[in-house]
Amino acid sequence: MVAAPPHDALAWLAGVSAALLHLAGALKSIPLIGALPIDFTIFSAALALPLLAVCAITRRWVLAPETGLPLAAIGAFWLWLVLAGCWSASGAVLSSKLPEIILLGPFMLFAGLVVAGDDTALSGFCAGVIGAGAAVALSLANSLTQGSVALGGLPGADPEKWRIAYQVTGLAIAMAAALAALHWAEARRFLRRIFWLGATLALVLGALLPGGRAALVALALCLACGPPLIMLKQQRRGQAALWVLGLLCLAGGAVLFMETEANHHARAIEQLFAPNTLESSGRLPLWGAALGLAGQTIPFGLGIGGFSLAAGFGEWRGRHPHNLALEVLAEAGLPGFTLWLIAFGGAAWVVWRLGRAAPSWRVARILMLCLPMAVTLQVSTDLGNRMAWLTLGVALGLGLRTEAPGKEASHVRALG
Repeated sequence: MVAAPPHDALAWLAGVSAALLHLAGALKSIPLIGALPIDFTIFSAALALPLLAVCAITRRWVLAPETGLPLAAIGAFWLWLVLAGCWSASGAVLSSKLPEIILLGPFMLFAGLVVAGDDTALSGFCAGVIGAGAAVALSLANSLTQGSVALGGLPGADPEKWRIAYQVTGLAIAMAAALAALHWAEARRFLRRIFWLGATLALVLGALLPGGRAALVALALCLACGPPLIMLKQQRRGQAALWVLGLLCLAGGAVLFMETEANHHARAIEQLFAPNTLESSGRLPLWGAALGLAGQTIPFGLGIGGFSLAAGFGEWRGRHPHNLALEVLAEAGLPGFTLWLIAFGGAAWVVWRLGRAAPSWRVARILMLCLPMAVTLQVSTDLGNRMAWLTLGVALGLGLRTEAPGKEASHVRALG
């Protein structure tokens, strides 16, 4: 049996509020939320901050030593990015990007650590992600039936916001589908298994609608890793093999779906299997430009926000390298890249090192929350994306947990 986390309303609500903040960009695609007089990101941050703060100060935290080096590297990385802004030729991109990293980054990292470190908060966060992903998918399906979809707002809206909106929307639905699949794998009763299997299939179909290829790839990785991990831990090897076989059949069905007239509704499949996918997306030229500029400006880089100007795009933040490693290498140079590698690579190592001894339900959920963003960081977004920092906190949160006061822990260091 999978051990259920203890009931704690405060921690659960803190987790839900953090999920709303994490997926605020996707939730704004829902017409009712998009029409609010206040930006939903600000509203969700105002709700999440006090709940997470109270949750953090009312618990005794224990920290695994493995998380020390990545956390130290993150602090040094932020400091270096501030210094790297001093020699940047950018004005507009620098002034919008650097505050998001330095001011929002620590708060989002803190939110991810609290969410992943407390079992009940993690449970609430996952519930919030499933609810948000389902709401976005239903809203998108309803808009399709009415013949109008405006993910980035009304017609004529900023095309950059539209592009980001459909990517985040697909990401939210994919994360919800992956978590629903975990509930199916953990369910013991027949009716619960049927419900969660149906929810998973519905969300998988919903993830095909926005057209985000990264979200589709991330969803495939999550479905191939998450449920089999749970089933293998429970000694259900046959069911794990059947699940993988079912995924292969589903992938085959997706290819056949491309031959039908309905394929224009599944933009993700259409784009994923399109010829010259990387060339048509414009990624390869951006990656080549980032590598070239990084080589020309070794060892200290262009400075934060300097890529778009140096690459000939002007002050256009949307023309970043579309790969976080290349962005750091080009703009923050070798010192920044080294610190970034220790921070983000160290988080991956923490998940690998500590995940083998952690409860399977906790490891599986952290993987389902981190894998989609890890894929996205390879092909999209920049350092100012708050979702990247919260996801980094979630990964490092596997090395945090709450303990009753006075309980000894030989392998961890107590905080507070």
